[in-house]
Amino acid sequence: MVEEPKALTGRTIFRFWAPLALTWLMMAVEGPYLAALMARLPHPKANLAAYGVAFVLAMLFESPIIMMLSAATALATGGESTRRLWNFDVLLAAGSTSLMALLALPWVFPPFAVRMLGLPADVASLAHRALVVLLPWPMAIGLRRFYNGVVIRSGLTRLVTAGTVVRLAVMGAAMVFFGRVLGLDGAVAGAAALSSGVVAEAAASRIMAARSLAALKAVPDREGALSYGQMARFYFPLALTAVLFLAVNPLVTLFLGRSRMALESLAVLPVVNALGFLFGSAGIAYQEVTIALLGRRKEHYGELLRFAERLGAVLVILFALLVFTPMSRFWFQGVSGLREDLTALAVPAARILLLQPALTLALGFLRAVLVVEGDTRPATWATLWEVGGIVAVLFVGVVLLDGVGALVASSAYLLGRAAGVLRMVPPVRRCLATAGLRRGGRPLP
Repeated sequence: MVEEPKALTGRTIFRFWAPLALTWLMMAVEGPYLAALMARLPHPKANLAAYGVAFVLAMLFESPIIMMLSAATALATGGESTRRLWNFDVLLAAGSTSLMALLALPWVFPPFAVRMLGLPADVASLAHRALVVLLPWPMAIGLRRFYNGVVIRSGLTRLVTAGTVVRLAVMGAAMVFFGRVLGLDGAVAGAAALSSGVVAEAAASRIMAARSLAALKAVPDREGALSYGQMARFYFPLALTAVLFLAVNPLVTLFLGRSRMALESLAVLPVVNALGFLFGSAGIAYQEVTIALLGRRKEHYGELLRFAERLGAVLVILFALLVFTPMSRFWFQGVSGLREDLTALAVPAARILLLQPALTLALGFLRAVLVVEGDTRPATWATLWEVGGIVAVLFVGVVLLDGVGALVASSAYLLGRAAGVLRMVPPVRRCLATAGLRRGGRPLP
């Protein structure tokens, strides 16, 4: 179990956060890596667009179990709570996989992709095959997130990083095998590599979590294990948060398919989003750090807030150094493998996302405070604000102004995330006031 230090220093936070940040960084690298390999295979534009659609849909079906990492970190406090949370996780992951399989049926997906998403027939066919190959994704991610939450709860964050190393190694080897050796289409090869990687990571995470699971089974829950009903009331607002946010991605695809420069935007946006995720990954990792270290009375809020403020500033500066200098063209052409015409669209789309890493960090930090409080409902409202902002900007930019799809989408993601952060501030302030703290973490007079 994580021992809450009496004085939480920046060095202590960094040591806990760094392995998790490295884990998310490696996961963020996999998107640009796969995109770069697909860009070097035949018919890159259609395959990048198809892979982007399939990946967005797979993420949508994964969304109900995404927050299991936070749930396990917060709730796996003893043997019975861990057992019940495991049962809960398996049920959710199985349900998500079943729904994804229904969409992948050959008489369901093609009309959905062509008529609803507005995809060209060749892109729709590639996306369908990629989605079928991604069917193991929701179950593997659900199991892996549970195991990772358990080891984070135990303070063994380096094991999470080790699991991700396994994932990337298997994924890289599989991409070469499926794409170069077997000669599969880029979108299908990328999906096969991704599925291989997450299955291997889930297996490795189970092995590495064995000691933590055994220790938890020997520990009685301090305040009694939550019932399945209480668990559902805690978890479903978090799950709905992820579902709502990821459900907006197919809507973005729908708008992009009807925008100016539609195919170029569909090809570019996954690469731009992967870069944004690369820089936002350090902030995403901070959510579990805050849950684990905040303290039951939120006594470490001030130290965690100060670390978050410095981290957010560093992320924005680093992002600016990449997208506002000649490094941008090196990244999109030299690293991601985009052609000159696609790079010319990717660079301004990425520049719009300048503040996105700091906003992602802020949203995760605020959400973590409410998870520790046990009040997860405001997170759902914040996501509704975010999704509403994204859809509103897309409607105005694409339908009313006939804007370039990728540029409008980047603007929508940025403004929507800002709206979500603003919505989280009032409930967190009330939470701090209840705990007798000011915004900076100092006790109220």
